[in-house]
Amino acid sequence: MLKATLRSFLAHKGRLALSALAVVLSVAFVAGSLIFSDTVTRTFDRLFASTAADVTVQPKRDLMSARASGAVQTLPAALRDTVAKADGVAAARADVQVQNLVVVDRHNRSISPTNGAPTLAGSWYPTRHSPVELTSGHAPHGPGEALLDADTAGKRKVRIGDTLTVQAQPGMFRVRVVGIATFTTTNPGAALLFLDPAAAGDRLLGSAARATGISVDAARGVSDEQLARRVAAALGPHAATYDVKTANEQAKSAAASLGTFLDVIKYVMLGFAGVALLVGVFLIVNTFSMLIAQRTRELGLLRALGADRRQVRRSVLTEALLLGLVGSTLGLAAGIGLAFGLIDLMRAFGMNLNAAQMVIGWGTPVAAYGVGLGVTFVAAYLPARRAAAVSPMAALADAEVAGVGKPLRARAIAGAAVGAVGAAAPDLATRTGPAAALLGAGVALTLIATVVAGPLLVRPVIRVLGAGFPAVFGAVGRMSRRNALRNPRRTGATAAALMVGLALVGGMSVASASMSASFDQQIDKRLGADFTVQNANFTPFTRQIADRVAATRGAGLVVAQRLTRIAVRLPDGGRVQTGAVGYGPGLDDVVHMSYARGGSAAALADGHLALDAGFARDHGVRLGSVLPVEFPGGRRAGLTVGALTEQSGTGGFGEQGGVFFGLGTLERYAPGGQDSALYVNAAPGTAPKDLRPRLEQALKPFPQVQVRDQSDYKQLVHDQIGVLLYLVYALLGLAIVIAVLGVVNTLALSVVERTREIGLLRAIGLGRRQLRRMIRLESVVIAVFGAVLGLALGLVWGVCMQRVLALRGLTAFAIPWGTIVAVVVGSAVVGVVAAALPALRASRMNVLAAIAHE
Repeated sequence: MLKATLRSFLAHKGRLALSALAVVLSVAFVAGSLIFSDTVTRTFDRLFASTAADVTVQPKRDLMSARASGAVQTLPAALRDTVAKADGVAAARADVQVQNLVVVDRHNRSISPTNGAPTLAGSWYPTRHSPVELTSGHAPHGPGEALLDADTAGKRKVRIGDTLTVQAQPGMFRVRVVGIATFTTTNPGAALLFLDPAAAGDRLLGSAARATGISVDAARGVSDEQLARRVAAALGPHAATYDVKTANEQAKSAAASLGTFLDVIKYVMLGFAGVALLVGVFLIVNTFSMLIAQRTRELGLLRALGADRRQVRRSVLTEALLLGLVGSTLGLAAGIGLAFGLIDLMRAFGMNLNAAQMVIGWGTPVAAYGVGLGVTFVAAYLPARRAAAVSPMAALADAEVAGVGKPLRARAIAGAAVGAVGAAAPDLATRTGPAAALLGAGVALTLIATVVAGPLLVRPVIRVLGAGFPAVFGAVGRMSRRNALRNPRRTGATAAALMVGLALVGGMSVASASMSASFDQQIDKRLGADFTVQNANFTPFTRQIADRVAATRGAGLVVAQRLTRIAVRLPDGGRVQTGAVGYGPGLDDVVHMSYARGGSAAALADGHLALDAGFARDHGVRLGSVLPVEFPGGRRAGLTVGALTEQSGTGGFGEQGGVFFGLGTLERYAPGGQDSALYVNAAPGTAPKDLRPRLEQALKPFPQVQVRDQSDYKQLVHDQIGVLLYLVYALLGLAIVIAVLGVVNTLALSVVERTREIGLLRAIGLGRRQLRRMIRLESVVIAVFGAVLGLALGLVWGVCMQRVLALRGLTAFAIPWGTIVAVVVGSAVVGVVAAALPALRASRMNVLAAIAHE
């Protein structure tokens, strides 16, 4: 049996190669994502371990508000003297490091990274822990000098002697570059600017008496843990207000914050692997089913010679495992190549990873072979059971085991039941969280239902799709349609591979179109300002920008918006961390709020706040309730609920609560923040079209700041949603590649199966061109059937997604008809492409040899 299995596998190696390619693609994405994420993690672990001081003292960062509000949490620089007195301290220094700033070169261009990495400015203290070393020029002396990292200097063409303008929270100032510092470890992509330690606190924090942390070096023989305990003891009762961390703890904390970025890349890659696996299962099932159907007589002979059912089943599964082994090995190699490509891609984005330090952990090959062997085993199990069910006499009579004649009633009942449960799942919840979870369950169940019931839909749908074939193509069209109808299970499985990708595209296209339409409605309904002034990346900006805007000729009302993070204690006993917004006076003239109770005056009054009415109802909050609110830095206040709004998401973060209050309240309890947006109306007598160029001219020294009207804002939202669609289209491309392999495989095996039939057709006058056309039409109708099935399923998914989005206030529903038409036309093209090689092979058959084929 082993010899027979190996010979059978090698005899069909050409046909199995296409199935192996599906395994290769899925394993490559799994292995590539694991290798890449492990390499990045190891690289940054080395960076954090080598640059962290033995012990650091920092303000507690419980609400992590710096990125949202631009506020910098500080501690007294004099704390350095207290720490230095602790036993075991070799050296202590007050550090200044901020990232709420923009640096502009002499050509008025921002030198900040474009890859999302921050621009960091701080004090220059060269130590053994420094990530950079001075390689040219000299250290900065005085408030007018600075160092720049070599990577940024090279990319932005900044040289020693050039002048840079720094837009920091305390104000704008200029520095002259007097030296270049080169990274001694991996550059994470950030831009680094170093100032004289004596000037850094005043220039970056507004006071030389403030610092962002204290770095401590341990004396010889003192461990980091011992030093941390002694430093905490030296801080006395104030130790609870600071985080005292060892180098190892600091490195772990930095790695944890990086983990979110790595998880995004990993999950995107694993998403591609999942789609490849899912589509590959259909391809492998179809391939083995057809091979077993064609080997019916061979299997029957084995049974007649004494092979039992278990041996036959084991033989087929062994072939599948051989396929999985080959595919996994090639996929692992391809995954290493993919990881190399990702490292090069990251280098293009400014993250300089060393490919020579690539990490291939033991878990990567285990996962690769586990995925490859597992998917082929699962996909081949049902065909193997069918093969084992062949009786010797039925096989010797050349019967098929494909199950062509078996009724599809069981499939219909099972598919309808599962589909009904799946379609009803999203309607069972009224909150976003449970609805999203039930939506995922519904997507999975409806997909299973469509796959199960797919063969039942083959005959009615393909009869409609191919109705015009006889009239247009004559007998060739009629035969192509009948060939597609000949085996509904095979046609359904072939189309299912394409259906998965198209269902994903259909569902996400409907969801994204509905989101765009909903945001357009909300912008039209809520945004009343003539213009919105924001940073391009939505980060906070300095208050000088508000001053410039207010001083612009023709500018009328200017309302500032500032973001922060808060923690709210609710009457039901819960504690919710969420985003909140502070607004300046005049809110009703620039933003149209809908209130269930109260109004803007009460909401923005000192010591008051506004909440979303639905959130308040769920947690027992009423108008006039006093809620304990915790602000960044540990400040606490009891704020009175002055208004309840009728729209969720007014908090600006898309988070629960919709909390907002007046800027006076925010400044009292969380001072030092920066504005995130300005809403600007033209003054009476000034047309908005005349004000815009004046605003842009006034903000010319701030290249990162953009002036947007309503149409610009809508386009910005559409572009952001488009990024998600690009990912979906990439998944579609992968699914189509594998689906094409499936159609090619099916047609190629079908041509072999119908060799004698093709020979007879050629003998009675069917020309080569007509034969190729017949196979192409058969391929096209199968591909379009898969598209119709996928788009129908995708529309169901899209409707359910829109219902979930409606719970967040996105109530509009839209169908992108252009995308749907393009997908159907593209599917027909896919069918033509997939049929090219099988059609050519069929047309080159020797007529007499084909007739004599068994």
